[in-house]
Amino acid sequence: MTTPPQDQNPNTPAPVDPTAPQQPYPPHQGAPFQGVPVPPPAPANRFGKKLLRIGVFIVVAIAIAGGKWYFSQSDAETTSVGACMHNDGTDNDADLNEVDCTSKDAQFKVVEKFDNTSDANKCEAVKEATISYYQQGSNHDVVLCLKEV
Repeated sequence: MTTPPQDQNPNTPAPVDPTAPQQPYPPHQGAPFQGVPVPPPAPANRFGKKLLRIGVFIVVAIAIAGGKWYFSQSDAETTSVGACMHNDGTDNDADLNEVDCTSKDAQFKVVEKFDNTSDANKCEAVKEATISYYQQGSNHDVVLCLKEV
């Protein structure tokens, strides 16, 4: 065995000749291929899926609430001046429903409408009105001033 010189570290590699060709790295043992390793697949985005489910739930809830509100309104609440109505009830217990004015079922025409009031006497000041109809709705009270068609 040779002893290294006093000024050199025994663990330093031997100097390499810069003009000598460089040797390629040996292939990894047990590796099926050489080259760039493929990164692992990205983890499933659970947060995005959960957020999507919450969003769909909110949209469905709003649609259901809107449908309940729309279908809970009576024809008296949603009708407008100039619309025609048909009474499906009796004179004492009227059930007015909007119909096409050209229909043979049209009995009354709305000549004035007062929202958020129960004062049917307001129709006395309406010149064309022959009948007043008051309905207490789920959202607000309505007085319709009607004339017979």
